[in-house]
Amino acid sequence: MSDPEIKAKLLEAARNHVPFDGWSEAMFRAAIDDAGIEPGLARAVCPRGAVDLALAYHEAGDAAMLEAIEAADLDEMKFRDRVAFAVRARLEAVDDKELVRRGMALFSLPIYAPEGAQAVWATCDRIWVALGDTSNDINWYTKRMTLSGVYSTTVLYWLGDDSPDHQATWEFLDRRIGDVMQIEKVKAQFRENKLASTLMAGPLAFLGKIRAPQPGQQTGMPGRWNGPQ
Repeated sequence: MSDPEIKAKLLEAARNHVPFDGWSEAMFRAAIDDAGIEPGLARAVCPRGAVDLALAYHEAGDAAMLEAIEAADLDEMKFRDRVAFAVRARLEAVDDKELVRRGMALFSLPIYAPEGAQAVWATCDRIWVALGDTSNDINWYTKRMTLSGVYSTTVLYWLGDDSPDHQATWEFLDRRIGDVMQIEKVKAQFRENKLASTLMAGPLAFLGKIRAPQPGQQTGMPGRWNGPQ
C-alpha cells in the first residue's frame, strides 16, 4: 500500500471521530485502529499525527475543487463570477462542516497558525492558477493575499449559515468580491491620476520588480517575496 493510499484510508476512518475528538491525538489513534493500519506505518506517513491528517483533509478539498473547476464551462462567465464559482466549489467539496470547524480550532493555535495560513494561501493560489492567472510581479502576491481575505471571511460566514442551500453565504461571497472589484477600480483611478502617480513612482517601481516564485520554487509563508530582480 502506497503512502497516499495509507493516508487516504486514515482520513476516511478519521471522519467518524473528528466531530467528537477534534483533530487530536485521540482521534488519530482511533483512526489507526479503525483503518487497520500498523501504528508505526501510520506514524511514518503522518509524523505529526492529527496535524498531518488535517492538512491532508484540506488538500483533498482543494483537489475536489479543482476537479469541479475543470469540469465546468466558465468561458461565458465574468471573471468575478469565475472566482465566486471557485470559492463556492471549494466549500461545496466539504461534506461535514464540523471537520472544518475543528480544523479551524486546531490551526488557530499559535504553534500551528502558520500552517493554517499556508493552507489557505495554497487554496487561493490553486484557484488563481486554475483560472489562468499568469502574473509574475507584485500582482501575483496581491491577488492571492486579497483572495485569502475573501476566502477566510466567507468560510467563517458559511460555518454559521443555516439558510437553504447556503444562499446567504453565496450572497455574502458576492458582496465580498464586489468590494474587491471596487478596490481594483480605485487602484486603476489612482494610476490615472498624474499627481499621485508621480508621488508614488519610486515605491511602485520597486514593487514592480518583485517576481512571483518560479515553477517548483517554494513560496514559504504568505507574503514571502523573492525581492527585486
